[in-house]
Amino acid sequence: MADNRESWDSRISFLLACIGYAVGLGNIWRFPYLCYKSGGGAFLIPYLIMLFLCGLPLLFMELTVGQYTRRGPIGALGKICPILKGAGVATVVISFWLCTYYNVIIAWALIYLGSSVESPLPWTHCHNAWNTENCVGVHGLGDNDAVNDSLTIPIKTDGVASSQEFFDHRVLGITKGIEDFGSIRWELFGLLILAWVIVYFCLWKSVKATGKVVYFTATVPYVLLFVFLIRALRLPGAMDGLRFFLEPQWEKMLEARVWVYAAAQVFNSIGIAFGSLIAFSSYNRFHGPILRDTLLVTVIDALTCILCGFCVFSTMGNLALEQGTTVDKVVADGPGLVFVVFPHALSGLPLPRVWSGVFFSMLLLLGIDSQFATVEVIITSIKDGLGDRFEHYFKRHELLVLVVCLVSCAFGIPFVFNGGIYFFQIVDYYAAATSLMYIAFFECIAIVWIYGVKRMMSNIKDMTGQNPNMFFRVCWIFLSPVFIFVIWMFSIVDYKAPTYDKGNYIYPDWAILLGWGVALTSLIPIPILALVAIFQSNGSSIWQKFISSTQSTIKLCPCGCERDLDSNFEAHSSTFTLIGCSENMDPTNNSCDAVGNQRLANQVLGQDSASKVEKA
Repeated sequence: MADNRESWDSRISFLLACIGYAVGLGNIWRFPYLCYKSGGGAFLIPYLIMLFLCGLPLLFMELTVGQYTRRGPIGALGKICPILKGAGVATVVISFWLCTYYNVIIAWALIYLGSSVESPLPWTHCHNAWNTENCVGVHGLGDNDAVNDSLTIPIKTDGVASSQEFFDHRVLGITKGIEDFGSIRWELFGLLILAWVIVYFCLWKSVKATGKVVYFTATVPYVLLFVFLIRALRLPGAMDGLRFFLEPQWEKMLEARVWVYAAAQVFNSIGIAFGSLIAFSSYNRFHGPILRDTLLVTVIDALTCILCGFCVFSTMGNLALEQGTTVDKVVADGPGLVFVVFPHALSGLPLPRVWSGVFFSMLLLLGIDSQFATVEVIITSIKDGLGDRFEHYFKRHELLVLVVCLVSCAFGIPFVFNGGIYFFQIVDYYAAATSLMYIAFFECIAIVWIYGVKRMMSNIKDMTGQNPNMFFRVCWIFLSPVFIFVIWMFSIVDYKAPTYDKGNYIYPDWAILLGWGVALTSLIPIPILALVAIFQSNGSSIWQKFISSTQSTIKLCPCGCERDLDSNFEAHSSTFTLIGCSENMDPTNNSCDAVGNQRLANQVLGQDSASKVEKA
């Protein structure tokens, strides 16, 4: 069978796709939100520890698995460790949940983008129909403020930022709780559909088309972030915000949830346990420089998170100064944090409407970057699962992308109701945080402990010519799985149900059960598919079936001549035994003889090997 799997146009396309995913909404939106929720600096230290002891080695591991097997997460883990194939399924389930609500964030950004043409910007003042009497406009200007030529004196000390009210009342039309779900917000619904149309046309062809788009979407945001940073650092009160961001509250570091959030941010941002990186790297050439890509993505991700933190928290220091409060009380700690803080910062720039338009265009690009990865892993897994039957069911790649986008859009509709933000937080908390540690742990067990770290190191050497150093081996075998397991256990022992608006709103029991139902969709596949694998395996007893189900279906070629066989990779990937090698081995030097090599060469060239050998 000829190798018909697509590949990236260039290595830089793959690298930019990974960076675009890593520095997407996870950094701009989630990092400041979780950092603020966890006490600023108390979150930053666990985040950096988890990044370099778990994120870095696990990123290396996932890129290795994808590039070596040339399969998505389900196919790759099914080959490596059949009994834990469910871990691959679980990663795809999490990515599905993520893609259903990431496009809602894009819809929010589109509302802000459309409102950027108004003068004055509607989130800068308190004279809109949706504003309340507690509203405090930009620079403290509210309906009841005393103003003279040189000074604005805010009378209210318990005010609500006008940017917060714009998000709550204009964008969300928020209700008092999830019990009052309200009605669908047709504007948001229309923009949700528009967001999916954009994503569809970016993905409908192939990874080659995606690779061209990321040249723009993954680079432009950095220019804008540096501009916002310069502006934010010059705001009055910025140092108070940075102090909150950088100074740890040591007592909070003893809280398990801070470590859970830190691990969740690392995994969410880089994409660990979502399957996206395995899917992306499965389109690489066999001999790609995995370690270099791993280091670049990790370092860029960390620096981008810190850059976003400086932008957000320096602006929050200014907000706190203007509202006469402290940084930890300045805005609600919900998922919309970035939609409150950045609009405030933009209003102080020259030509604020222009900069607002540019910023929310950037959010749109980052959202699309994130969706490339989350939707692509679903598409890749379906295509791998169907194999030769793909054309029978879908005929064309474009039809599969359309089906995935339509189903994901349908599941995203509850998020655009008046009470959708509450459902949004429930799904985000239980799908993107609670399940991650569980899935990542079993992924480590499957790849490192059952498949074996020595085999994986051999695979890396086959692809790169070098063995990974001791740091990665120690992390893979011990540090990463232990850290993940301990944090997972802490999260269970110290479990706290999510709340909204800094604890002012407590979810009812049925909403928490709904959240656990979402979590179970990614938790259940691992034990269920493990049982299926055991009973389908060969063996006369349950124990023999169990042992058989842990055996990798990957068979290494003893002669090592898998090197430089990109064009023939698909021909041996189903068994990983090269054509002609196993039956034509020269026992004196453990390499293929001339007949085996000729047969292999003929297969690579698509020729009739039998006739060629006879002629020889």
